[in-house]
Amino acid sequence: MAMQFEDIQKASKEQLEQAAAAAASLTRGFQAIATETTDYSKRSLEHTSSYIEKLMGVKSLETAIQIQSEFAKSQLEGFVAQATKMSELYKDLAKEAFKPVETALSRAKGAMQQ
Repeated sequence: MAMQFEDIQKASKEQLEQAAAAAASLTRGFQAIATETTDYSKRSLEHTSSYIEKLMGVKSLETAIQIQSEFAKSQLEGFVAQATKMSELYKDLAKEAFKPVETALSRAKGAMQQ
């Protein structure tokens, strides 16, 4: 009976350590996502401000159309690059979130096979 109690205590300690590690990795992942989102917002705001300044100094319609086209193209390219980067961050976050589940399932599978 004492051996069973020690086994339960050991398993509980391992689960608590895994939960703490998972929480820490999730926190790091969400912080990385928040930081990247903030950086992108700042870059986008700066780029838009620059665009408006250029547009305010335009003397001809042709120049205005060219500036608008360049701005739209660069914004789209920036958005696609940012979306790709964010999807990678979320993918990494999901992988980290499921590591404890994978570990628990592999241990359970190993215990069942014994």
